[in-house]
Amino acid sequence: METMTRDWTDERLEERFDRIDDRFDSVDGRFDRVDADLRELRGEMNARFESMQQTMDSRFESMQARMDNRFESMQSRMDARFDELQRTMNRFGGALIVALFAALLGIAIQI
Repeated sequence: METMTRDWTDERLEERFDRIDDRFDSVDGRFDRVDADLRELRGEMNARFESMQQTMDSRFESMQARMDNRFESMQSRMDARFDELQRTMNRFGGALIVALFAALLGIAIQI
């Protein structure tokens, strides 16, 4: 064991640490590349999401416009039907009132 420690001189230790530092520098360089790649990927993803968001917004707006048109069409048809129903109810009510007056008049004449 003593022979091994004698062989490790300061110069050899310094060389060893220099090689370790070189390896760490290499690892740092690789991490810098990974960081750059991640930033680039994040930018691309944000651009794609923006594009998808704009596409979805335009599609939803066109669908909203179509639905609004259909509902307006249905609303106008329902309004016409309710107007006709109200006219029918008014006619029936008027006829009922006339019939009641006629019945009352008939009763009053017999008395």
